[in-house]
Amino acid sequence: MTTTDDHAQKPPRKDPWELPDVSGLVVGVLGGTGDQGRGLAYRLALAGQKVIIGSRAAERAAGAAAELGHGVEGADNADCARRSDIVIVAVPWEGHKALLASLREELAGKVVVDCVNPLGFDKKGAYALTPEEGSAAEQAASLLPDSRVTAAFHHLSAVLLQDPDVESIDTDVLVLGEARADTDLVQALAQRITGMRGVFAGRLRNAHQVESLVANLISVNRRYKAHAGLRVTDV
Repeated sequence: MTTTDDHAQKPPRKDPWELPDVSGLVVGVLGGTGDQGRGLAYRLALAGQKVIIGSRAAERAAGAAAELGHGVEGADNADCARRSDIVIVAVPWEGHKALLASLREELAGKVVVDCVNPLGFDKKGAYALTPEEGSAAEQAASLLPDSRVTAAFHHLSAVLLQDPDVESIDTDVLVLGEARADTDLVQALAQRITGMRGVFAGRLRNAHQVESLVANLISVNRRYKAHAGLRVTDV
């Protein structure tokens, strides 16, 4: 028999759209001199976020930061990781493993947001690769056991992100991770960018199909001359 006391002991269900304030956090972007990294750095800085972009060469990062403006700073990858609260990984898949392995100490305790898509290309177009760990995000988690690894920002057009004439990026960002506190943080970060909405999409074991979907979006974009994104309905 259920009593009123049983009901009283159950905490109220948390509103999934009640997200933390992340405006005061420093965001680092590893691979911030590449198209995707520059685009994310630009949009977050435009929203008022403190952003540091990382590169193998501090001078290259500083040059890219100066071009972006809006208070963006440049540093080498290790310094970028050390100085940031949240670190977005936006490096090419080929360099993903080596970079993260080299930054294990600097990324310890940090929220790491992996947005890398393991893809191959041939005459038929783009196709998904399957890392030994299952996905880029799971590879990151295996390499960074002391970090709080999440996955997000996979399906964004670098062209739209970098275009100053585009005021709103109308898309949803699928966010995956093991701890709700971490995925809520990344969802909130995504929503700092005008037009974006962060949507929880499961644990890291589900990252492979999210990363792989980029191959389909590339096909969509080529056929329709577009910069397609995603919207999740009914949530």
